[in-house]
Amino acid sequence: MCGIVGYIGCKDSKDILLKGLERLEYRGYDSAGIAVKNNAGVYVFKEKGRIADLRKIVDSTVDANMGIGHTRWATHGVPSFENAHPHQSESARFTLVHNGVIENYEQLKSEYLQDTPLKSDTDTEVIVQLVEVFVKEGLSTEVAFRKTLQLLMGSYAIALIDREDNQTIYVAKNKSPLLIGVGDTFNVVASDAMAMLQVTDQFIELMDKEMVMVTKESVTIQNLAGEIVARTPYTAELDVSDIEKGTYSYYMLKEIDEQPFVVRKIIQKYQDNHGELMVDGKIISAMNKADRIYIVACGTSYHAGLVGKQFIEKIANVPVEVHVASELGYNMPLLPEKPLFIFISQSGETADSRAVLVKVKKMGYKALTMTNVPGSTLSREADYTMLLHAGPEIAVASTKAYTAQIAVLAILAEATAKARGINLDFRLIKELGIAASAMEILCDMKEEMEQIAREYLATTRNCFFIGRSMDYYVGLEGALKLKEISYIQAEGFAGGELKHGTIALIEDGTPVIALATQANVNLSIRGNVKEVTARGANPCIISMKGLEAEEDRFVVPHVHELLTPLVSVIPLQLLAYYTALHRGCDVDKPRNLAKSVTVE
Repeated sequence: MCGIVGYIGCKDSKDILLKGLERLEYRGYDSAGIAVKNNAGVYVFKEKGRIADLRKIVDSTVDANMGIGHTRWATHGVPSFENAHPHQSESARFTLVHNGVIENYEQLKSEYLQDTPLKSDTDTEVIVQLVEVFVKEGLSTEVAFRKTLQLLMGSYAIALIDREDNQTIYVAKNKSPLLIGVGDTFNVVASDAMAMLQVTDQFIELMDKEMVMVTKESVTIQNLAGEIVARTPYTAELDVSDIEKGTYSYYMLKEIDEQPFVVRKIIQKYQDNHGELMVDGKIISAMNKADRIYIVACGTSYHAGLVGKQFIEKIANVPVEVHVASELGYNMPLLPEKPLFIFISQSGETADSRAVLVKVKKMGYKALTMTNVPGSTLSREADYTMLLHAGPEIAVASTKAYTAQIAVLAILAEATAKARGINLDFRLIKELGIAASAMEILCDMKEEMEQIAREYLATTRNCFFIGRSMDYYVGLEGALKLKEISYIQAEGFAGGELKHGTIALIEDGTPVIALATQANVNLSIRGNVKEVTARGANPCIISMKGLEAEEDRFVVPHVHELLTPLVSVIPLQLLAYYTALHRGCDVDKPRNLAKSVTVE
């Protein structure tokens, strides 16, 4: 949830660190800070608020060729100057930044730090104070850092500098993402390769419970027993232009507009030389050996998983269950003999999903990860990976990753069906192309969606989304988008469930967004609309061409019925965007949220 950067080399580090933090601000933005070091000492600049606020207080006259930085999403302690990173030890010899959650920090505090005054409410400060305590006992910084790491329980990505060492940044990782970037006469540290693409595209992956000594000329990786680990860099397949807003005011709108291109790119990436869709044979073999599929995900990825369940069951005839990762980790159901687990995660670093993956692997079951980030933790630790090919997604509210997940799930279902000898009455590659064209049309209808947002949502305090079948799952996602960025209390419901309690909340003027893209339930959902209208609701029906009625407010182009989630979600994304915009909300960085949920 937070972001870390570090630099050691021959150049002044301040601007490199600040630019890196700006690219990581989607990971946390309630406070930020940097610490830079030169021969005169360590200089710490930190501030509650955004990176722009931090930039204002950084002393431009300080020249330092090494430093660390952090952008925070609060887990322990309220957003404040005192709780912002970097944190320093009692004597200020050691300075540290940390992502993650230290589960036993209270125990460590009572056992080792009874005589050490603490300045913050964070678990992070305990780490840096422990290092100093062990150094005062006579240990070297390296050994004291290793001893501290051996005591920590929980998740961490850490970067530490020592006032008495001009040569080294000490780094460690467990469960939280962290990379080392490699350059000529410099090296860098980053939670995400995007942060340091400005200086290098060569990165070294770190594994759990590894510590690293980073100098400007070397990277030394050790396990916590002190044994040296050799690992070669990989090339980050990212384009700096992909992570710039360009002419867009917000990343979210840019990423909504990129969705047709993403679907076409997915078709290209999963296409063989004969123009047919293909998936790695090992994945298809695992799908066909499984007697039940378990899709595990959180938030938007969970909603994509619900759609994916329909694909796999209706196209490939394999039974599927969809589970919220944070619940499955503590409440594993009775499993059949040969389950296959599919983990869906935009970042590939989702902590709740990883906790389930660790448990699944211990039980000896196979796992497939669908992620946007090659080399991410979930990708490395699963048996198989299918990449989303959506490109970097910066806005906290996911848009193009969601549609990419749906497209890849459809491809997986089609490839599984083909391997099972099932003949489909449609050609998926053609239908995905039609859907991409429809998505492009919808992305160009911004003025219409802005008008609907003004008409229905600009001043409301709540909103309901209803649908049946596939439309119900899309309604869940539409409600999540609206609540995430506009702070309207929005809920998605199966149309028939309204009268089982929730219809009591309908008042005069309550907006109800109804989706009607499924022929077999079209009359039923329209009946639900009449029910809420009779109780004073202000209904907005979004239908598909061929099923439209005179009273419908918006009609999306016709696509194959199974692929309607790819098109019907775009009006809902744009509604959320324009509603948030007109209510004065920060579209890309909604309050209390961060992009990558890397702590449980």
